[in-house]
Amino acid sequence: MLRSSFLVSSALIAITAAPAFAQDAVLAPSETIIVTAARTALPLNALPLTVDIIGRDVLDQQMTIGGSVTDAVATLTPSFSPTRQKLSGAGETLRGRSPLYAINGIPQSTPLRDGSRDGFTIDGFFIDRVELIFGSNALQGIGGTGGIVNQVTVGAPREEGLSGRTLLQATADNGFTGDGIGYKGGGLLQYKAGAFDVTVGAVYEKRGVFYDGDNRRVGLNLTQGETQDSNTTNLFARLGYQVTPSGRLDLIASRFEMKVDGDFVPLAGNRTTGVPTSAVAGAPPGKPAANRTESVSLTYADSDFLGGNFMSQVFFNRSRDTFGGEVAIQATFQDPTIAPQNTLFDQSQNRSRKLGAKFSYERTILDALTTTIGFDALFDKTEQALIATGRVWVPPSDFRSLAPFGQANLKLFDGKLRLAGGVRWENVQIKIDDFRTLASTTYVACSATVTTNCGLSTYGGVAVSGGKPKFSDALINGGVIVEPWEGIRAYASYAEGFTVPDIGRITRAFSTTGIDIDNALDIEPIISNNREIGLEVKRGPLDASATYFWSSSDKGQLLIQGADRNFDVQRQRVEIEGVEVNLRTQTPIDGLKLGIGYAHIKGRFDSDAARVVNGVSQADGIVDTDLDGVNISPDRVNLSATFVKGPISALLQSQFYLSRTFNADATKPRPDQRNNFGGYNVTDASIRYQTEGLGGLTLSVQNLFDRFYIDYSSDTRLPTDNLAFFAGRGRTFTLSWDYRF
Repeated sequence: MLRSSFLVSSALIAITAAPAFAQDAVLAPSETIIVTAARTALPLNALPLTVDIIGRDVLDQQMTIGGSVTDAVATLTPSFSPTRQKLSGAGETLRGRSPLYAINGIPQSTPLRDGSRDGFTIDGFFIDRVELIFGSNALQGIGGTGGIVNQVTVGAPREEGLSGRTLLQATADNGFTGDGIGYKGGGLLQYKAGAFDVTVGAVYEKRGVFYDGDNRRVGLNLTQGETQDSNTTNLFARLGYQVTPSGRLDLIASRFEMKVDGDFVPLAGNRTTGVPTSAVAGAPPGKPAANRTESVSLTYADSDFLGGNFMSQVFFNRSRDTFGGEVAIQATFQDPTIAPQNTLFDQSQNRSRKLGAKFSYERTILDALTTTIGFDALFDKTEQALIATGRVWVPPSDFRSLAPFGQANLKLFDGKLRLAGGVRWENVQIKIDDFRTLASTTYVACSATVTTNCGLSTYGGVAVSGGKPKFSDALINGGVIVEPWEGIRAYASYAEGFTVPDIGRITRAFSTTGIDIDNALDIEPIISNNREIGLEVKRGPLDASATYFWSSSDKGQLLIQGADRNFDVQRQRVEIEGVEVNLRTQTPIDGLKLGIGYAHIKGRFDSDAARVVNGVSQADGIVDTDLDGVNISPDRVNLSATFVKGPISALLQSQFYLSRTFNADATKPRPDQRNNFGGYNVTDASIRYQTEGLGGLTLSVQNLFDRFYIDYSSDTRLPTDNLAFFAGRGRTFTLSWDYRF
């Protein structure tokens, strides 16, 4: 019944509305867009996917408002959850599931121990566009259960000689408070000489503390990390060589680091009286939270290799995510053999290294059938160490994926009908050596050998036998596209996505003897599927789209609140469905465009899976309880007005996050009603003047009406924790000057 109501509402709204909301302008139907994240040279309208492109101009505009690529994506995309305005993106989802963040197709996530820092691995100054592919898919391998957010870096210079770009920017809170002032500077130089070109750049940003709509400092999450009160540096380089008229070699390197200054400590709020967590001057214990990512890739692309399109890439990616320490959660790290109980301080650090390669070859036969074959390999090694005492919280875990794939796209009736489909064969192995858990753990996982008392808290410090669990699966996709008239198309598709559960959360929580990694059922992969039906209209002044989607996973991953503000993993059946509608149109007023976007998402899970009787899970495969705010985004309405005429461009946008009550069946335990969401609205504005020869000047205002609100994540989780009750950022001004030469 629920799916039927979604289909009806989607169809009704599609009659009157629908957009690719983030694009720079309404594109002419004949203009070709190639989405590199889709692993094909076919244009966007040939793919049975919901795809959006955030171009350079729009990205710059949004980043002067929100400050990051993640904020830009979240603001423009109704089915993306609101950001936490923190360094950690835990709980931020696309269509109710975690997206895969990538840079030029290189995965930035650490799925074996998800530190949720993958949204901050490169500065947006070096990003030319962002490609969004919605819904579960395996186009880029592991991790795309909610979709793909692929950040494409600046391209090679097109003209001979020297060119470049500079950026100077200042940010202030509403009261222009001294500690709330921030600034940013960046430079990019490009040089082209014949077949050779080089690009080098650097960015430095100092962020001040944030203030809410009541002029209080926004509270700090010392453990997960902050973007406020931080310093960021990013170095970027690209070397290119045109080997043949159709073949090009590119070497790209980036080093990104964000460090919290550590000048403030949190001040507890009061959820009962509505006073949010704040911050006062002080020195946090241990090392401040930080995030560092280094990556190198070598790509060779040839658009006319043996009559087809050849693409190859090898890459290395390394990240080190340092989490802060808070006395409030130190019970997890206590060990009486090291220090007396309640006296031991520690903090953790994620360390991850990836080495990978991607190869694909695409060729069109008789201008009708386009086939693609390819092979991906990924090797990932991740651990979570305790850096104050030298212990290991999550043992070193090795992930290996070898995946051949094939795709086909058949054009019929001169392109009015297309059939597409393919398969990817994932072969995965995870290797974990014997290890011992910390002395204090909080969760007993169910496994083939542990069937009693699992799911209960107990005292840890136990030996766990390592292993090499393996699994393989054929992940399929298929779809049909109908485009009876140019610029009007409908499509239906099915695609499967793949990831692994957060191995680190599971392994560090074992607290019963007899566990063997090879038999730990919680280690099994998450296979999610996505079914969707879409309608798009891109003709004349109208850019519209409406999509209904439904996804499910038999053994999904839920984050359930455990002890000490940590979240544990539970494997339960999950179903998510929703509708997303966008409309963007040119008005009779020259240069003025209006837009509206809407997303409604509903998610449920089988809560019986968490109930264990005599060691047996009571899962019945029937979803009966709403996903909470940790696991799904709120419904939302986006409104926008843009004006571009001559040297002036302006934007006014508003996001309405709608209230939500989380329910369960009458026979089941109800979710904590204190986690219900009250909803809020935020409005932003921006105006830019482009001079002749002296660059452009932009003034942006985030939260134009200085609205006080509690952010969605804080409002829907940890209902008794007064140190995790964060308000959103109040009115914030940003003045930016950029110059191209």
